[in-house]
Amino acid sequence: MKRFHVHVGVSDVDKSIAFYSSLFGSEPSVVKADYAKWMLDDPRINFAISAREDAVKGIEHVGLQVEDRQELEEVYGRLRAADRPVLEEGATTCCYAQSEKSWIADPDGVVWEAFLTDGESTVYGGNPDLDQLASANAANSACCVPQMAPAKSTCC
Repeated sequence: MKRFHVHVGVSDVDKSIAFYSSLFGSEPSVVKADYAKWMLDDPRINFAISAREDAVKGIEHVGLQVEDRQELEEVYGRLRAADRPVLEEGATTCCYAQSEKSWIADPDGVVWEAFLTDGESTVYGGNPDLDQLASANAANSACCVPQMAPAKSTCC
């Protein structure tokens, strides 16, 4: 069964842990100095926060976490069918976890990841180069999301 994923950049991990623990009625399943994650069943979500110097505050990206290779191939097939550029990152370390993942951006630039986690890591991990997704809404430098040029302003 797939699990919805949301990653939020925060200013203060401790304050945010207190807030989200109260909101969810649950303590995080992973806590690091710069990161925390809740694996909730109600609602079924992998909700993560991080306080990284180079990360934009607010929603950094969303995604679908799968439980096995069969589900991963199913979701990968959907990404390919979406007729948008897909970055197949493959095996990677991100957010203190070992994962297999691919990335896509929706027509408005919202970055999505599809991933299978198969182990823990003692390090936070790196950021993939997702410039090919051309997402104007993605954080310029955030957890596990693209390094992109700043969005051009079309407003007043």
